[in-house]
Amino acid sequence: MKKIGLLSDTHSLLPAEIANFLKGSDEIWHAGDWGDIKVYNQLKLISPIIKGVYGNIDGPNFSKYLTENLIFNCESVKVLITHIGGYPGKYQTRIRKIIENEKPKLYIAGHSHILKVIYDKKYECLHLNPGAAGNSGFHKVITAMRFDINKDKIENLKIFELPRKD
Repeated sequence: MKKIGLLSDTHSLLPAEIANFLKGSDEIWHAGDWGDIKVYNQLKLISPIIKGVYGNIDGPNFSKYLTENLIFNCESVKVLITHIGGYPGKYQTRIRKIIENEKPKLYIAGHSHILKVIYDKKYECLHLNPGAAGNSGFHKVITAMRFDINKDKIENLKIFELPRKD
């Protein structure tokens, strides 16, 4: 079993409350818009394994080290992470093609700053968007997620919410 911490759209800020929420994660996954490498370094203090993709604000420094899409297996679950890709019923064409070809069981995207948990019956895939963990953007609540992957099951999903301070 793996304990996963999930966040996105930090935009250069990792609130201490989210860092505390992510403690105990075996792996932390970031769905883009890091904003600053210091966020990666802060996450490395919480978990030795950090996986992520670059987002539309991250620029060329991040694209040297991260990819647009990340596909991997965690336990017996195939995972697809991207920053901009849509959600069930509203996938971007490039993501729909990847989902059709790769058949992930878990599809993660960021960008919208809106936390979403949607099961896609058509593709038999769970979609997660952790919302936004930073202060930059239109969102009023800072969010992140934690869950377990136990063999082929995604379970024990926990949501973190904190009113945004402006």
